[in-house]
Parts: sequence; C-alpha cells; structure tokens
Amino acid sequence: MPSADITEFRRVLASSKKILVLSGAGLSAASGIPTFRGEGGQWGKYNASDLAHRSAFEEDQSRVWKFFHYWRELIRGKHPNEAHYVLARLAIPGIRHAIAPDSKLTHITQNIDMLCTRALTETESALMQLSDSEIIEMHGRILDVICTSNHDCDYHATNVDSPICPGLAGTETKVAAGDWTAVVKRKDLPMCPRLGCGQMLRPDVVWFGERPKRIEEILELASEADLCLVVGTSAIVQPASRIGGMVKEHGGKVAVFDIEKSNHAEEADFLFLGPCETKLKEVLGV
Repeated sequence: MPSADITEFRRVLASSKKILVLSGAGLSAASGIPTFRGEGGQWGKYNASDLAHRSAFEEDQSRVWKFFHYWRELIRGKHPNEAHYVLARLAIPGIRHAIAPDSKLTHITQNIDMLCTRALTETESALMQLSDSEIIEMHGRILDVICTSNHDCDYHATNVDSPICPGLAGTETKVAAGDWTAVVKRKDLPMCPRLGCGQMLRPDVVWFGERPKRIEEILELASEADLCLVVGTSAIVQPASRIGGMVKEHGGKVAVFDIEKSNHAEEADFLFLGPCETKLKEVLGV
C-alpha cells in the first residue's frame, strides 16, 4: 500500500538527484480547464478522441478546426493556478536545492494549455531567478500551428490571434452549446502564410495515434530518474503510462498527487489525495 507520510516523502525527496514530474489534466482543473476525456470531454454528438485525429481532419477540416478553435478560445482566458506555481517554484534552483541538494528536475506535461510554461515564466520574473529545469510539452501546445504541406514547408509558429482567422469567429459559442451546424469553407480556415505555400495549418498538438514529442528523451529520463511525481493524471495512455513503471524498475520512487485514486495509485510508493493546488503545496512545502 502506498504511504501518505509527508515526513518520509520529504526524506526521499531530499536524497533525490534526478526528479521527474509527470503532469496531466488534473493540474489545470483549478484553472477551469475541463479534461479531454470523460465528463466534459464531449460536445454535441462528437467526442474529443474522434476529433483529435488525423483521419478526422482529412474527412472534415472545418469540424476539427471548430473544435480546436473552441479550445483555443477557452484556454486563452485561463490562468495558472497554485499547483502550477508550486511546480514552477520547485524548478528554481535556489528553492529546490534547499530541499533536494544538487538535484535536477524535468517537468513532462501531457497538457496542451501552456499554463506550466506561463507559471514558470511568471515565477522567474517575480523571484528574479532563472530556472535550471525544463518543461517538455509532450502533446504539443494549443496556440502553436504547423503547416500540413507534404512537401518542404516546415512552417511552425505560436499564434495568439483571437480568432485565429475570421472564418472561425463566433463558432466557439456554438460548439460550446453543442451546435455544429455552422459551415466554414476550406478557404476561410487557417492557411500557411509563407509565400508560395498556401496549404492549411493545423494545431501543433499530438493527435491520437501520433507519436508524442521528444519521446525518446522522455523515456531516457524515466530510465534514470530516482523520483517521479505523478500529478493530476491517471497516466493510462501510452507512453505516459510507462513512465512511473520505468522509474520503479531501477529502484526509483513514485509519488502520486491526485483528487482520487487512479489505476496506478496502488503501484506508487506515496499517494497524496486531494486537489493538486492544495496538496502539492502542503507536501512539497514550497
């Protein structure tokens, strides 16, 4: 059975040298961002897992772009919560080394909302200290776009326009209400701005069936980590589901922070149940 002993966890943390954080949708719950799956993950008759797929995009680009435009507009208005800031403070060497001397930290997030990065940037500015840690956004970023050209166009950019194109303006309110009837013509969807290209853009997020970003590096980090904090995720989707197990295979410890027990909770060394925004601060003490 996993332990909920904070003193023992802090002892393990103090001796850890290579720390991984694996975060998911529960980290952003207090920011008002619904999960992609389950309750809140379906609008109208379309399910998120059906829309976030290359075949869905090839079949109906308008429908998929309306879905991701809805998500873009939703996330644009959200802000990091205390859970994001606790992990951001842990990334600051002057803070982390006081509780885990000479340690390194990498934060791997499955979230596409960019709130982890925003929290870290704001924390660095507030403390006037730079982080020595990295955030790997393994499923991409909702405000990034890439060109769908099959040729030599490698256009990639962060686009914060609201709306991203005039043709999608207002469709987010209809999607939120379950109304998918609005038709947006292909020519009115986001297009690559590079001269001579003109192919359609797509969100630079990892769709179902696609390979997560920097996966080889992530698995290498898991094979070396001596402590993994699993925060706000059931980690049931490959390859995220492998990370905790890989850490344990070579003797590392796993601590789960979540609102409820997940499928992997019994395999953890530590289990801290409660909202991430309060439980992380209580346990980590930063």
